[in-house]
This record gives sequence, C-alpha cells and structure tokens, in this order.
Amino acid sequence: MEIYNYLKSLHLIFVVTWFAGLFYIVRLFVYQIEADAKPSPAREILSEQYKIMSYRLWYIITWPSAIITSIFAFWMLLFTEVGRIWLSQPWMHVKLTFVFLLYLYQVRCHVIFKNLQRGNIKYSSNGMRLWNEGSTVILFAVVFLVVLKNAVNWIYGVVGIVAFSLLIMAGFKLYKAIRERNRT
Repeated sequence: MEIYNYLKSLHLIFVVTWFAGLFYIVRLFVYQIEADAKPSPAREILSEQYKIMSYRLWYIITWPSAIITSIFAFWMLLFTEVGRIWLSQPWMHVKLTFVFLLYLYQVRCHVIFKNLQRGNIKYSSNGMRLWNEGSTVILFAVVFLVVLKNAVNWIYGVVGIVAFSLLIMAGFKLYKAIRERNRT
C-alpha cells in the first residue's frame, strides 16, 4: 500500500503539469493566431516569440508530463494490488476511455502546434478559444469518476458534462459579443 501512495502522488503531480501544459498551449495558439493579424514588425516579433514559448512548453512540459503520468498510472494499475482492484472496476474503464480521449485531444493539439510552428494558420482565435475547453471537459469527467468511483452515475456525469459544455459555449458567445461590442 505504501508504494501505491507514492505512485499515486507522483501520478497526480504529473497530471497537474500535463493539464497545465494543455491549457496553456492552446492559449498560446490563440496569441500566435492573433499576432499574425498585427502589422509588421510586431507580427514577426510576436510570432517568433510565441513559437519559442510553444515549443518549450510542448516538448519540455506537456509531452513529458503526459508520458510520465501514464508510466506512473500503468505502474499503479498493473503492479500494485490496489491498482489491480481498481482496474477491474467499471468506473475505471470509463475513466480510461476519457484518458484515451485526452490523448486524442493532445495529438490534435500536436497537429495544430506543428502547423503554427510552420506559420500555417488554419484556425481562428475564436475557434481555438472554444477548442481550449475540450481538456476542461475531460478533466471534469475524470475527476468526478475518480472521486465518485461509480460507473453507473457516469451517465449523470456525462449529462452534467454536456450541460457544462453548453454553459461554456454560451459564455464564449457572450464573451465574443462583448468583445465585438467594445471594439465598435
């Protein structure tokens, strides 16, 4: 049990840094996209600075945190008695599905990152602001599943996540409307 608690602590530390990286990388995408609309020389200066910041965040914090998080998770689940018990629980299967979705989210962020590093801007800053909420929704789902440990109630959780997502989108539209009104 002692080793399990150390592994769980390390797992949680790297979960926090992984999510911090995912939250901030998309924010940097927004800034980089908006910098592209600025006049020269600000466009070039800001674009280069955001590329450097994104590169460092992505390869020094986000990807390593994702990998280390998974290493500690596999270690806990496969090589400790408590982990093997959790692995047999339905709520854990749902949680692992959300973790898989988080990796898909990260891979999509990686594609966006590579495009922006090449100066290939295919996205709007508003689209990226909305995209930024994807990891938030997954975080909510995983935390509630881990705390409640109930796969049956995950249906209520999914309904709650959908409602939360709709609130985020409504808030985003309101924010966009306020920004547009203040520009005029």
